Amino acid sequence: MSNSADSPQAGSSPARRPRFRPVRVLTAAVFALAGLIFFTSFDTAKGTNIRTDASLLKLSDLIHERSRDNGALEESNAALREDIESLAERDDGRTKSQDDELAALEKKAGTQELKGEAISVTLDDAPPDATAKLPGYPEPQPDYLVIHQQDLQAVVNALWQGGAEGIKVMDQRLISTSAVRCVGNTLILQGRVYSPPYKIQAVGEPEKLKKALAASPAIQNYMVYVNVYGLGWKVEDDGTATLPGYSGTADLHYAQPVD
Repeated sequence: MSNSADSPQAGSSPARRPRFRPVRVLTAAVFALAGLIFFTSFDTAKGTNIRTDASLLKLSDLIHERSRDNGALEESNAALREDIESLAERDDGRTKSQDDELAALEKKAGTQELKGEAISVTLDDAPPDATAKLPGYPEPQPDYLVIHQQDLQAVVNALWQGGAEGIKVMDQRLISTSAVRCVGNTLILQGRVYSPPYKIQAVGEPEKLKKALAASPAIQNYMVYVNVYGLGWKVEDDGTATLPGYSGTADLHYAQPVD
């Protein structure tokens, strides 16, 4: 039954006007805002799926593109350097002793080709489904199955300690300012990007180089992962090989105190 105070009766005063309801206004505002957002989203996407990044250049693609550009620039730089050296040798005013001294410095700097007895070391990731091959070792985590920066550095350092006259990583000659760095499972060397397997070649006395590799504590630790989880490791005699001269920039950048 209705309450008489709320329901108007016959002969009573006219019914009161409906009260203002803020909820209705708020609902209308929400629908209007939703429509605006939908229109803005459609106008921005132009009918495409704005949740996908297929139309954007992925960072990895950009890195590989820059790597290819750097490789082309290095080849162009090497050709120009040969032209400059050829022109300078026509009549540079230097004596033979000065030329010999310059040649020796260039050889030490790694800017000239180097020919001699060589060995190569190849490192590679383990199979993604690898398991522990020896008892007493835990099942591998993803980190155990990939080549790390310290693994490459250990090989390079051991070869230098073994008396290497020159070293090439992949297709690039190392010099005193070269830095072997890894990002994820890729190698970044002098502005270029490489994926495993990684090949390191060194010119020197093969037996001394091999002994230096075997004596390195860091490589001994790496060999545990080779034997247990299947990381790649191969040492080969290359006979007589020729390492290319370094063709990149040799400019040094250093900090200066602020006056």
